[in-house]
Amino acid sequence: MSSESFSKVINLDLKNFTMTPATRKREVRLSELKDYFSDPAAANKILSSGRDPVVYEYYEYVVDESAGHLSLGLTIIYPGKVGKEYFMTRGHFHLKPAAEFYYGIRGRGMLLIQSEDGRAEYVELRPGVIGYVPPGWGHRTINTGRGKFVFFFAYPSDAGHDYGIVKEKGFAKIVIEEKGKPKVVDNPKYVSSTI
Repeated sequence: MSSESFSKVINLDLKNFTMTPATRKREVRLSELKDYFSDPAAANKILSSGRDPVVYEYYEYVVDESAGHLSLGLTIIYPGKVGKEYFMTRGHFHLKPAAEFYYGIRGRGMLLIQSEDGRAEYVELRPGVIGYVPPGWGHRTINTGRGKFVFFFAYPSDAGHDYGIVKEKGFAKIVIEEKGKPKVVDNPKYVSSTI
């Protein structure tokens, strides 16, 4: 065992939705995500109006990216839509098969998960609900509410992330608003094939 100390206290501020310390903190704006939405023209319309809203932000704490460690984080997805599609994270698959979990803290949203062969399922997240992502499944989170959607997550630090495959092929399902309610529908941009 290393003589380096890994004992850390991580504080979650559930009033202001921050996490300290954080080794990574980032705001992700619509301009970075426009190609992940099913209707990039609707994204471009928002951007051409001079707005580039923050879609989500996250805090992450990574002690060490070697096997056996956990990465912890807090994500805040803001309310909004691109066309009929709710604001969401870009989503990813892990480079190594790894499980992950999400714990709802505030607001309402969905955890959309997808197997490598395109089977998609979802969990509705709200405060106190845990969503589980099995090893090998891709995942993204979506804010289906009117306020901030906030959740805590944890995954093995050595799992890695593949965002490119999601940008290239998409997820089989998307979440849109229909008659004022969220609805999971087929993604017209999805490229079906084994990922």
